[in-house]
Amino acid sequence: MNQGIRLLIYPVKDIARAKTLYSKLLGIEPYANEAYYVGFRFEDQEIGLDPNGHNKGMTGPVAYWQVNDIRQSLQLLLDAGALPQQEVQDVGGGKLIATVKDADNNIIGLMQSP
Repeated sequence: MNQGIRLLIYPVKDIARAKTLYSKLLGIEPYANEAYYVGFRFEDQEIGLDPNGHNKGMTGPVAYWQVNDIRQSLQLLLDAGALPQQEVQDVGGGKLIATVKDADNNIIGLMQSP
């Protein structure tokens, strides 16, 4: 079903300040530097900063599991009792993401790369 956690998104209020902090932490500059998203590629993971994350219900970082078939994986989680949070959506370049909540309101992210 999954290939491990490949994406970690942090909700941030001040994207410029967060970009500076994470650039220093990771020792690299972002590959994506937009007003709506800043992304860093660090080894085999992506670290993202989302200035709209809090408005989307994110209460902390969200880990995204890399899966082969996002719709099938999403349905498996829903069948196991997860609650839908964000339907499958294309976030650019054919990358698909979706999120659910577990019984403790933890957000679980799914990601399918093209």
